[in-house]
Amino acid sequence: MNKNDQLFIQLLYIFQASGMQALGKIKNPISNKIEVSVEQAKQSIEMIEMIKDKTKNNLSDNETRMIEAALSELRLNYIDVTSKSN
Repeated sequence: MNKNDQLFIQLLYIFQASGMQALGKIKNPISNKIEVSVEQAKQSIEMIEMIKDKTKNNLSDNETRMIEAALSELRLNYIDVTSKSN
């Protein structure tokens, strides 16, 4: 795996972790508390969707699967959190 592939995977992980943190699924590493920000989670999902759109037909099968998995996990957790708050 070349350096750009590794950096791409790290970028995806950053947005996915940010989204999971915003959904209250993992602790904020700075405050060490569970915090929920649905708007921030939505922004993380939208950022990954934008990356998916901008890199369409330019990713390996593995990278495409990683994006789809990250989006699926975030979307399902987003629905879970927002449905509980209504």
